[in-house]
Amino acid sequence: MKLFDVYPLFNIRIVEGKGCRVRDENGTEYLDLYGGHAVISIGHSHPKYVERIGSQLSRLGFYSNSVVNGLQEDLARRLGAASGYDGYSLFLINSGAEANENALKLASFHNGRTRIIAFGKAFHGRTSLTVEATDNPKIIAPINNSRHTTFLSLNDTAAVKAELAKGDVCAVIVEGIQGVGGIRVPDDNFLREVRNACTETGTVLIVDEIQSGYGRSGKFFAHQYAGIRPDIITVAKGMGNGFPVAAVLISPIFTPVHGMLGTTFGGNHLACAAAIAVLDVMEQEQLTANAARVGAYLMDELRKFPQIKEVRGRGLMIGLEFDKPVKELRTNLLYDQKVFTGATGTHVIRLLPPLCLGMDDADLFLERFGKLLNHIYIGRK
Repeated sequence: MKLFDVYPLFNIRIVEGKGCRVRDENGTEYLDLYGGHAVISIGHSHPKYVERIGSQLSRLGFYSNSVVNGLQEDLARRLGAASGYDGYSLFLINSGAEANENALKLASFHNGRTRIIAFGKAFHGRTSLTVEATDNPKIIAPINNSRHTTFLSLNDTAAVKAELAKGDVCAVIVEGIQGVGGIRVPDDNFLREVRNACTETGTVLIVDEIQSGYGRSGKFFAHQYAGIRPDIITVAKGMGNGFPVAAVLISPIFTPVHGMLGTTFGGNHLACAAAIAVLDVMEQEQLTANAARVGAYLMDELRKFPQIKEVRGRGLMIGLEFDKPVKELRTNLLYDQKVFTGATGTHVIRLLPPLCLGMDDADLFLERFGKLLNHIYIGRK
């Protein structure tokens, strides 16, 4: 059997990592400025993370959700305190796509409506909302027959209010910062206006923090810059530092009913151990504050490169837009300068490093990146 060929792959086999560095099978070291789509939050192979998972596995890896799982209760308490949402409830699943699908299901149960408002260039996992994030019709997810989605322009407050005034919108879903859409930050006033309009019309506000959450923006959740409180928050990626775990944070306006939601593997013992270890390290090493500090430094320095059209983002979620396609730049950065980065669309380099990225590694990236920019954009020497 062979792998189903849906991912373009670099011809590199990564076999180990530590902090913000990874090594291939030949022992070559790379600086990781991508963290596997923002998944690696506390760094590769953090000793406290490894110890916590190993210790849990030696006792129990998984058992049914039909019995009390004290780790789930501990995680809920810890996550509520860390995020500022201790009054909310927690539902644990396995992936960001599941988190968003369950969030939409909850919203529909709550107000009995089915129409969704989302935004152009949004990406909400492999769900019925994954539209407009790609120009390839072969990879646009089909719209669920029971759910109609209206796409609006990000930051267009008037358009959102006009749609909500029709009274048939179940939920508005917006990313804390658009990731696949090019690292685009919703305007703080826009989020406040949408929050108010949702409240006035009985519409559920869902904020997708799957990529932008867990300290990456320099706050625990990116929407906290706007000072709003969504009705539902979805999280995944950095929550488990590579272990599959995701969650829905649910406002007290929702009343749980037995059988309303379900999952087989969600909130298993290993997943909870991984998620608790992540919160431990984030707190002990103050990684959210580090993301804010190092991210601000990186963006300030990157704005000095004349070759970059625009630098945007918050914390360690940074997009670098160029006037020309970035495929060659990204490939050369990897193979020549030994730096992993991401890309979105054709013109944007995406930086999503582990939140433990230090100033020394930030400077090393700037040095290697600057060397390559001068080589490609000024003259090949």
